[in-house]
Amino acid sequence: MGERLKGKRIIITGAATGIGKEAVKQFVAEGAKVVIGDINDKDAAATAKEFGSAVHFIHCDVTSEDSVKALIDDGAKWLGGLDVLCNNAGLQHSGKVTDFDQKRWDALMAVNVRAHFFASKYAVAHMRKAGGGSIINTASLAGQRGGPGMTAYSASKGAVIAFTTALAMELAGDRIRVNVICPGWVDTPFNNPAIAFMGGREAQERAVKAIVPLGRQGVPTEIAPMFVYLASNESSYMTAQAITIDGGVYN
Repeated sequence: MGERLKGKRIIITGAATGIGKEAVKQFVAEGAKVVIGDINDKDAAATAKEFGSAVHFIHCDVTSEDSVKALIDDGAKWLGGLDVLCNNAGLQHSGKVTDFDQKRWDALMAVNVRAHFFASKYAVAHMRKAGGGSIINTASLAGQRGGPGMTAYSASKGAVIAFTTALAMELAGDRIRVNVICPGWVDTPFNNPAIAFMGGREAQERAVKAIVPLGRQGVPTEIAPMFVYLASNESSYMTAQAITIDGGVYN
């Protein structure tokens, strides 16, 4: 076990599976205590159990302000304070703009944008009490460079990037850093709606090879180390940054 995060108290949303789960694994390996907030009770509880007494699961619907407030307050109580917030919960819907309906648009904005606002809003007081902290948001390459079928998703992730830079400026005086990770294609079930829109897995793989200079999708173990870095004191002079991990697409 490492000690890069020894004593760090972390809340992360959307960590039942995929990149979030891998981030929890690496947080714990580096000495942190972690609270997972997720609506996926079965998988989130299994993740918490897998990583032992250093991890605690609290059910959270990130579209509900009351639920997010409870996660932050109860999570900070269990942890004994709060040093790091990872806004990682996300939703993916794809489709042509002419076929897209308001319900799916609003769902994307609620999960991918508004939830970041809720959690950050209630985390600030706890981080001020701790003398500072780090907020790590999750956006996407799609928030920097969109594509066909991605108008709503790209809009939501672009909003997260803008929110991050503004919040970083607002909280700098409190020694609270705010950064955002923008993954490209990562091989998790999260991308299934986009894969379906593209015509299936084989079509998506061909597109990835054509678009991504490294010629492949990433995997969660290649994204999670950035969460560790941003949670650690090693990144103490980094704020208001959008960090793209995409195999070379965005250049």
